[in-house]
Amino acid sequence: MVIRLTSDIEAALAREAQRQGITPEQLAIDTLAKSFLEAPSGVSSGRASLFDYLYGYIGTIEGTSEALSENCGRHG
Repeated sequence: MVIRLTSDIEAALAREAQRQGITPEQLAIDTLAKSFLEAPSGVSSGRASLFDYLYGYIGTIEGTSEALSENCGRHG
């Protein structure tokens, strides 16, 4: 698909892409995806975080009350 942009939209896209440190093409794709692709349930609008991507996979495990994470990385 080819989308022709007006010069003012192209300039605004280029400015924002430069501000974000990405290509104008990537900014256009990201913006279109946010607008037209359904977000997974629980994902907030705006910039997605690692939590947003892992939503539904994060949980807790029932088990012992022993503090297994205490002193992690300690040798000897």
